[in-house]
Amino acid sequence: MYRKTLKISIIFLYLIIIAGAVVRMTGSGMGCPDWPKCFGFYIPPTEESQLQWEPNKDYTEGQIIIVQESLRIAPKDFTSATTYTENNWATYDKHDYAAFNVWHTWIEYINRLVTVLAGIPILLMIISAFWYWKRRPWLIFGSFFVLPLMGFQAWLGKQVVDSNLLPVKITIHMIAALLIVALLLYLWYKSQEKESVVGTLSRKLKKYDPQFKNLMLLAVVLTLVQVAFGTQVRQYVDEQVMVVGYDAKDQWLNPPTVMFYVHRSFSILVTLLNIYLFWRNRKYILGHTSLLKWVLILIALEVITGILMYYIDFPFGTQPLHLVIASLLFGVQFYVLLESFSRKREKAVTQSIPS
Repeated sequence: MYRKTLKISIIFLYLIIIAGAVVRMTGSGMGCPDWPKCFGFYIPPTEESQLQWEPNKDYTEGQIIIVQESLRIAPKDFTSATTYTENNWATYDKHDYAAFNVWHTWIEYINRLVTVLAGIPILLMIISAFWYWKRRPWLIFGSFFVLPLMGFQAWLGKQVVDSNLLPVKITIHMIAALLIVALLLYLWYKSQEKESVVGTLSRKLKKYDPQFKNLMLLAVVLTLVQVAFGTQVRQYVDEQVMVVGYDAKDQWLNPPTVMFYVHRSFSILVTLLNIYLFWRNRKYILGHTSLLKWVLILIALEVITGILMYYIDFPFGTQPLHLVIASLLFGVQFYVLLESFSRKREKAVTQSIPS
C-alpha cells in the first residue's frame, strides 16, 4: 500500500510540473488573480459578465469584480444597491493585473486543482507509512516531511500570483518542486531496499566508485542550476510576448539576453559531464547503464527542443516539453545518485574502484 501511494504521489507531482509548464506556455499564470480562490470563487467564472458589477446582487466577502480596468474586492458580505457604491468595495492591492480570459482562468484553475488532488495520495502515503513503524520508522518521518513541503510549495504559488509572476519567485517555485521530487524518490528507493540476506548479498556484488559518485552529485547540481537559468530565460520570453504579441514568435528571443547564452553554453558542460559518467559506468561495470541511457536520451531531447525553440520560432508544445524533460532528467539523475551513495555505505563489503 505504501509503495503504491508513493508511486501515485510521484506521478501527481510530475503532473503538477506538467500543468505548471502548460500555464507558462499559454501565459495563464494570472488567469486567477487571487489565491487560493479564483476571482473570489471556488469554481471560477466562465464569462466576463460574472465579474461585472450588478445591482441588487448578493456579494460575498472576498469576491472580486473588474471596475474600470482594476480589481475591486468585497471586504464583507453585502447586497448591492441600484447604483454602484465605491465604499462597498476595496481596491485589490496585491497587484494591478485586471483582465479576464476564460481559457487562462481555467488553465490556471486546473493547475491548482491538480495540486490539491495530489494531496490525497500523499495523505494516504503518510497513513500507510505506519506499517513500517517497527522495521523502518524513519520512513514515517520522511513521509510526514513531504506534507509541510507541499504546504510551502502552495504558499510559494500564492507568492508567485501576488507578485504578478516575479521571475525570482517562479524560479524558487520550480526548484522547490524538484526538491519534493527528490524526497519522494529517496523514499521510493529506501522503501524497496531488500531486508533479506539474499538482497544484501546481491548488493555486495556491485562496485563502489567514489569519483563516479562525486561527479554524479555535480551533475544533479548542474541540472538544478540549468533549470534555474532556463526559468530566467523563459521570463524574458514571457515579457517579450507581452510586448510583441503571441503571433510574433520570431521576436520572442530577439535580441537574446546574456542569460540565454549562459543557459545554452551551460548545456554543453552538462552534456559532456553526463557522457563521461556514462563512459565511466560502462568501463568499470558499475550497473547504472539502463538509467544513464535514459539520462542521455533526455539530454538529447532537451537539446532538440531547445534548438527548435530558438531556430524554428517556438513550435507549439516545445516550451512545456522542454521543462518537463528537464524535470524528468533531474529525477533519473537523482535516482542514480541514490544508488551511488548506497554503494558508499556498503563500501566495506564491495569492490572499490580507484579514483
